[in-house]
Amino acid sequence: MIPRYAREQMVSIWEPANKFRIWFLIEAHACDAMAEIGVIPKEAAQSIWENGDEPYTAMRIARIDEIEAETRHDVIAFTTELAEQVGDAARFVHQGMTSSDVLDTCLSVQLTQAADLLLEDLDALLAALKTQTEAHRETLTIGRSHGIHAEPTTFGLKLAGHWAEFARNKARLLAARDEIATCAISGAVGTFGNIDPRVEAHVAEKLGLRPEPVSTQVIPRDRHAAFFATLGIIASSIERLAVEIRHLQRTEVREVEEYFAPGQKGSSAMPHKRNPILTENLTGLARLVRGAALPAMENVALWHERDISHSSVERMIGPDATITLDFALARLTGVVAKMLVYPETMKRNLNKLGGLHNSQRILLALTQAGVSREDAYRLVQRNAMKVWEGLEAGESISFPEQLKQDPEVAAKLTPEAIEASFDDGYHIKRVGKIIDRVFAGEE
Repeated sequence: MIPRYAREQMVSIWEPANKFRIWFLIEAHACDAMAEIGVIPKEAAQSIWENGDEPYTAMRIARIDEIEAETRHDVIAFTTELAEQVGDAARFVHQGMTSSDVLDTCLSVQLTQAADLLLEDLDALLAALKTQTEAHRETLTIGRSHGIHAEPTTFGLKLAGHWAEFARNKARLLAARDEIATCAISGAVGTFGNIDPRVEAHVAEKLGLRPEPVSTQVIPRDRHAAFFATLGIIASSIERLAVEIRHLQRTEVREVEEYFAPGQKGSSAMPHKRNPILTENLTGLARLVRGAALPAMENVALWHERDISHSSVERMIGPDATITLDFALARLTGVVAKMLVYPETMKRNLNKLGGLHNSQRILLALTQAGVSREDAYRLVQRNAMKVWEGLEAGESISFPEQLKQDPEVAAKLTPEAIEASFDDGYHIKRVGKIIDRVFAGEE
């Protein structure tokens, strides 16, 4: 990923220094296990730790790259450089192992490290959403379906829905982390023909992983597909909230706005502009993260016990998807925490249609008064359309007054009954209970 959309801690997981460090730990822990069961001398395992357990500096990495340029094999380049550090004991490194044992186990470690950071990101976002939800649990606003005014809700309830979605995403990511956290040290074609399964168990324990039940030389890629699909779902949730904010920031709506910092510029040509650039950016970043899900699924179908068609894909989607999602979650958290909310604008927008958002209440009042649903719908719609037509003509028509003037409606409902159906508080009387229910299961 380019630095513009990357944060240092997540980037460091995918840096060569961290990768080679994990490779060393895999090899060294494997040697410890082999020494314990008598396959290699204990002093050899000790020598590997004493002489090889050094930071992977730029110089060491450059040497590995130099060797790989000749060998065309990354793991051999790594073990060759390690041998230069360790000396004679290095002949026991990689005993009975194959490259995928190192590569796949390392990828599991990196993905679990990435998942841990993403879980922290989700916790921060959930906290910001909860704060805003509580602040606006009673902030009245119009709910929209198809982009058109429907019935009143509260801005807090809108945000509570997003909180619940990201809470589900956290549960999904925890499950995906658990699924990806497996270790394979089973040798060529995964038969343990040249290495004892106890070595795999030892390495897995040391690295916080579980042994892969059947590795076939590679860890099955359905695990990785589930992981990247989960990242894609989280990205989609980011986009859903970003799109909501973008729509609410439109000039004609302007109920919510991204924080606009002093000195910030919105347009190179139009000095008045305050554009939703952060949430637009999040929409784009979400597309990139989702783009990793399909190739991860296509990686599942490898030839026989293994091929390397997955390798080039994972070298890119591993860093790109996790780094991008980490950045996007942090950016969204900032947007939510600093979001500007305009309750008075919400009220004005709510009342723009002369009370039409109470049409269902009138419909139900008429049915309760003995009118068939079909006739009640006809009467309410007839009067609602007159309000719409008045708006189109530039006239402000009150929906309750229009209803009072309709003889068929007036024959069934008194003016007081009509007015009683235009209490906006009626619509949100249970919103508090919904929000409480959302947070009830929070740990």
